[in-house]
Amino acid sequence: MEMKKRIALELRNRSPAEVTELVLDNCRSSNGEIEGLSDGLKELEFLSMANVELSSLAKLPQLSKLRKLELSDNSISGGLEVLAERCSNLTYLNLSGNKIKDLSTVEALTNLKNLKSLDLFNCELTNLEDYRDKIFCKLPQITYLDGFDQEDNEAPDSEEEEDDESEEDEYPEDEEDEAGPPGEDEEEDEEEGESDLGEDEEVGLSYLLKEEIHDEEDDDDYVEDGGEGEEEEDEEEEAVERGEKRKREAEDEGDEDED
Repeated sequence: MEMKKRIALELRNRSPAEVTELVLDNCRSSNGEIEGLSDGLKELEFLSMANVELSSLAKLPQLSKLRKLELSDNSISGGLEVLAERCSNLTYLNLSGNKIKDLSTVEALTNLKNLKSLDLFNCELTNLEDYRDKIFCKLPQITYLDGFDQEDNEAPDSEEEEDDESEEDEYPEDEEDEAGPPGEDEEEDEEEGESDLGEDEEVGLSYLLKEEIHDEEDDDDYVEDGGEGEEEEDEEEEAVERGEKRKREAEDEGDEDED
């Protein structure tokens, strides 16, 4: 597919000013030059043109917000000064698999002040003696060359991870102060839980004791009330019996007098 048609397909009826990423890999450029890209891509941050038979960057438009540019597996051998003129905010540049042979060609990237990562893997330039040392010397602003820094530490997978690491290194003490020593919050929670449990137990015990005392008092009152009632009934029965006895005696005396 031609580059122009691929660009139209990738835009999907969007305005160029709305696009932040554009991938044109494996399409065909006309005569080794860029075509179809315009200055209207004002918000473009990522552009990939890998394996598009590109040999010249002369028609690259002004892309002031572009940060990542993929140009691997093309036929670029020079003209890199265009990048500093039109993509001044580049932080990542992949030129692996191109036809770059000389250090002087790479020197054109000196003006890319924000460039942190450069990939020249599989370029003839990498066969030079002390290639890595020379590139780091020519381009002191870069941190990673072909995926590794000067101490052979591998580059992070993404810029976001790199930013996270730098923030952690910058504010480690503040985070500890805010969070407090590990385990302290847990101990405080345990102590609060134990104290609350102790208070609940004490309240429960005192409540149960009061209930038992109250029940005993009620039992005593019941026994006493019951006893008094029984005594009164006995006295009444005795009084009735005495009255009947007297009545019988009076009747008996009356019978004797008649005789």
